[in-house]
Amino acid sequence: MRVAIVGIGMGPQHLTREAADALRESDYVLAARKSDQDGLLAVRHAIAAAHGLEVVEVADPPRDRRRGSHYGQAVAAWHAARVGAYEEVLRERGGKPAFLVWGDPSLYDSTIRVVDELSRRIPMQVEVLPGISAPQLLAARHRIVLHRVGEAVHLTTARRLREDIAAGQRNLCVLLNASMDLSALQDWSIWWGANLGTDSEELCSGRVGEVVAEIERARARAQQRAGWVLDLYLLRAPDEAP
Repeated sequence: MRVAIVGIGMGPQHLTREAADALRESDYVLAARKSDQDGLLAVRHAIAAAHGLEVVEVADPPRDRRRGSHYGQAVAAWHAARVGAYEEVLRERGGKPAFLVWGDPSLYDSTIRVVDELSRRIPMQVEVLPGISAPQLLAARHRIVLHRVGEAVHLTTARRLREDIAAGQRNLCVLLNASMDLSALQDWSIWWGANLGTDSEELCSGRVGEVVAEIERARARAQQRAGWVLDLYLLRAPDEAP
């Protein structure tokens, strides 16, 4: 069995020629359905249809998001349930399936890990096709470089932001932004974006204390227009202006 893990950026306009070739060689797309109003799944359907592929939907197993639950254990259980759900489909259908991954498969996505586990159960050859990532789009939209000359950018999540700043990080690209808490960071600089590359895209930049309210309004607009919101931002300490 050949399995293609295809990075799709934020939709058809970001699909590389290499990714399109991989889809033409696939038999169907396997995708998790999070809800009946899953707008991101609709985009996967559009990409699949453009390449003559059926989308086989699998109900995404529930994830434990209770406060106090151990994050690592909750994610591991969720991934294991996904493996079981996908394995059932793959054994039944066989062929050459493809997984369509938002952004790039290497960055804050579980598909490679899930397929690695599947490969221990079902003989398969796995191909990974890179996609345009959200940090790339953020930098392009704001016309910035993510790091200063000769320095680093720290990729992290909103859940770990405070911990990483306390550890000394001064230039952070923050993803998986379920909620924003930028208190005590009013003098930092921020370059923020939501639903990048879509019709509901929103952008904002400036000093945190001056733009945080504007960001909250823009985030709400993106949510209202699309029915979902995926946002991220670059956060830089005040002594490291662009």
